[in-house]
Amino acid sequence: MIHNTTGILNSWGSDGWELVQIVTGPEGGLVAYLKRPVASASAPASGA
Repeated sequence: MIHNTTGILNSWGSDGWELVQIVTGPEGGLVAYLKRPVASASAPASGA
């Protein structure tokens, strides 16, 4: 991985993103899959 790519991924990581996988795309470039927890604006509904 080139240095700039590492810096970009580290920046996303500090924003809460987690790298899941990097694969080669159909055009030969890299595709990164990331995830992070969903931020909720309020507490979950109790259902009652």
